[in-house]
Amino acid sequence: MTDVIGDFDALRRAMAENAERPEGPARNARAEELLVEAEKLGIPLAVIEALGHQLNVYNYSSEKDRMFVPFARLLRMWDERPEDFDAYEAHSLHWVFKWMSAGMLGQPHIPLASVETWLGEMEDRYRIAGHSERAVRSAEFSIAAHVGDRARAERAYAAWLAADRDSMADCHACELHGQGVWQAELGRDAEALELWRPVLEGEFSCAHEPHQVLGSSLLPLVRLGRLDEARAHHLRGFRLVRPMESMRDAYADHVEFCALTGNEARGLELLAQRPAYFTDSGHPRSRLDFLAVVTLLMDRLTGLGLGERQVPGPAGRTWTARELAGWARAEALELAGRFDARNGTAHVGDQARTRMAQEPLVERLPLGVRTVRAAPAPVAAPPEAPAVPDPAGLPALLAEARRLSDGLRPHATEAWAAVARAAEGVELDARDRAEIADHEAMDRGPEGSALFERAAELYLEAGDPGEALAARGRAAYIRALTGEVDAALAATEELYDRALALYAEDATGVRQTASVLMSRARVLMRAVHGGAAVLGDAPEDERAADPDPEAAEAVVRLVREILALVDGHTGDDVRMAARAAEAHAMLAELAELSGDLEQAVTLFRQATEEFTAAGLPWFTPEYDVRVAALAHRLGRTDETEEALRDALAHGGPYLEPVARAQLHLQLAEVTGGRGAAEEAAGHALDAAHWADEAGESGTLGAWARHLLGGALLRQGRCAEAAEVLESALAELSVERHGDGTVVQTRWWLGDCLSELGEHRDAAEQRLLAAEIARHWPEQQDHATLAHLAGESLGHAGLTVEADRAYVQAAELWRQLGNTRFLVRSLRARAWLAAGEEGGAEDARRLMTEAVRACEEARENAADPVEHTELTAELGHTHRQFGDLLFRLATEAAEEGAVRAALGGVLEQLEQAATVFAALGTDGLHSRTSAELAAGRLEFDLGRQEDALARARTVLALYADADDTDEVARARRTEAAHLLDHLAEPPPDA
Repeated sequence: MTDVIGDFDALRRAMAENAERPEGPARNARAEELLVEAEKLGIPLAVIEALGHQLNVYNYSSEKDRMFVPFARLLRMWDERPEDFDAYEAHSLHWVFKWMSAGMLGQPHIPLASVETWLGEMEDRYRIAGHSERAVRSAEFSIAAHVGDRARAERAYAAWLAADRDSMADCHACELHGQGVWQAELGRDAEALELWRPVLEGEFSCAHEPHQVLGSSLLPLVRLGRLDEARAHHLRGFRLVRPMESMRDAYADHVEFCALTGNEARGLELLAQRPAYFTDSGHPRSRLDFLAVVTLLMDRLTGLGLGERQVPGPAGRTWTARELAGWARAEALELAGRFDARNGTAHVGDQARTRMAQEPLVERLPLGVRTVRAAPAPVAAPPEAPAVPDPAGLPALLAEARRLSDGLRPHATEAWAAVARAAEGVELDARDRAEIADHEAMDRGPEGSALFERAAELYLEAGDPGEALAARGRAAYIRALTGEVDAALAATEELYDRALALYAEDATGVRQTASVLMSRARVLMRAVHGGAAVLGDAPEDERAADPDPEAAEAVVRLVREILALVDGHTGDDVRMAARAAEAHAMLAELAELSGDLEQAVTLFRQATEEFTAAGLPWFTPEYDVRVAALAHRLGRTDETEEALRDALAHGGPYLEPVARAQLHLQLAEVTGGRGAAEEAAGHALDAAHWADEAGESGTLGAWARHLLGGALLRQGRCAEAAEVLESALAELSVERHGDGTVVQTRWWLGDCLSELGEHRDAAEQRLLAAEIARHWPEQQDHATLAHLAGESLGHAGLTVEADRAYVQAAELWRQLGNTRFLVRSLRARAWLAAGEEGGAEDARRLMTEAVRACEEARENAADPVEHTELTAELGHTHRQFGDLLFRLATEAAEEGAVRAALGGVLEQLEQAATVFAALGTDGLHSRTSAELAAGRLEFDLGRQEDALARARTVLALYADADDTDEVARARRTEAAHLLDHLAEPPPDA
């Protein structure tokens, strides 16, 4: 039930409160109630203002079609009694003409002739009122562009830009948006973006800008290849339009962007957030735009083979992508047909069909926020990928598989798998079958031991005993990997002896012999670690375990034997080069275990160089990462970063998504650590993308988004950072990522929201972070977060809650012995109290307590730095005490009480100036600010001589100041101005 409005002032307050409510039916309904209350007051202006308020809320909602009735009533009242309108309402009435013109154009049931008649009415009334024709020509341009009359649109556009700007012209931001949209429609993306630049850079803004420009800029940026900007505009822009019901057309721009950049899953998330947009009929034109991009997105999903996937749609039933595509297309084309029938052209329908038929602009544009692919990533044919099996082409498949495996090329196992499939039902010789089994065993990993044994038998049948030993060596290593180290050692010892014997008899070659020796070396390395995980994959604590010294010595002897064996063969056989490189990597690992980190780095680098020189860079990322870890332990950050970059470069397209995610994560941390926030953000973004591709969104992906949000915040990109951090929090958990990570993410998000003016939400994040930090042994973070929560709650107008947070912070600061922040929390509470009715006494008490606490700590400070910091804090506290007393004095009712209170203000300002003077040049600007404030007050109190002395003191203090010091120039100017008021020219200084 509506509150009774007793007078005009109460009505205005109620309308102001309603204007601050979120857009939507509830706000509209309240405006209708307020109009009823206004009519009861019997004041024409009250009704006029209530009608204007109703018009405003209808315009900024999904019920734009309801504007016409209140406007018609307002216009009739103006024609009958214009004297009832004050200047503001008269101006507003003419301003709303533009809304009516645009509103009629968006309603297909209103005849085009009526729209044109209205344009003429607007032109006549603007001329009579003395307004420029700029707004009229803008409205004419909109009509011409809407119906597809290009020639008329160009004429109106030129006339629009040529006409003078006056009070009836749209704001700069809105005008530039409309002009840029026209350029983009004509295919002039660069020109559109140049027009939008002042809006995007914050020079011009309004209630709906830069919201709309950010949405309109998305596809032009993608088409121009400016993908980083497009991503940023989506994150920033969507955050702005999300809570605004009236911005369905801009919302549609973001859905369209997702559909065309491989972010279909995010597009679905956007649809789910606004279910009413499917059916809200108050503005048919924006509904048409929305349904067109819904069709586009659903067609995209269907094209990806996801037509039967359940998707968000109109309420009342479930929808598949295919079903929603059909419904949305039919609805959109029906609406477009109504517009075209009204307009007598096919332009709106053609635009809708073109929009629905768009093809993706990029395969995938990572956004940084949590999304999963709507469909599996398309598998591009990698370099040297095996061909599709063809029994008729089996010899070619065999030749290609042997080429890849002999050269240690990627995808060799896939090529042999293709051979196996093509060979089904085909009689092959023993050698072919041996190689097929051998490579299938390699592909099976720990489960391949039996197949290796089968391959060995086939190699013997084929007359290659050396390769049979090599296959059995691989089987032994598999057993070692599964924990059977002793058995593997025994097996490889026998294989070692037999291989050397065969080699001595020329019964096998270097390749097979080296393979057997390397299998034994690998097994011995497992023994070095006591059968634990391989060093490179082990956690840090396992790497610290004491190695088996006998096994380590055996590895060194065997590695030297391998190096001697392959010496002279590495230039013409990549397998021999790979054996040498792996041997050096083993020596590097042993050096690391022995504590010789420098030697380990040298040997790992030698291994990577040998792999690279042999044309095998895809083997090096493992060792590049080891170099990075060692360099980090040695404190060589540059080398750490270089090694991680090498790992990415060497791995290239052969790295698994999870490996790419891990490398980019490490680079994000390293580059962020050296202050390169933009570069760190790029790596964190890539890490998030590859983590999502790997199905690790909730683990690596959440951590990457945490880092990305922090890097964006450090660049001042708070809206983007907030979107990313909110996305990270959806998957971060104390159990998986640690409480420190969760606290830091909420802390950063609170900072973002505070900068964006979303103070209530900022307070929530800070309080949630503080609750976790409350349980930590060290309470510095808890105190800081409680203090920040107080700031946010105060800005949100939640005074009681803010005071409670500051009380908690103050107690924590007191326990920590941090007087400076204790004093700041007391000052903050004083200001809160001053804003409350009857809170003056509490405000004075709290500020007095702040002064006392600062003075006591300053007297006891033995450290010179601490003493200086507390001196500055004391000066600021006196200054704020003076400002607070001045505020309270101006609110006093009696003149005598005001003058008495001003004496207290002056006393605090004088004390502030005295304290700042003790800081010398470090406190100069703060001192002169206090001196001038005291001088102005003395002037008001009639103490002319004291005011003169203050001004002269300031000029004297800055007599030798550098002219480039802007603060000094401003202070001198203010002092001279004060002297002018005192009718005395400033002395030569």
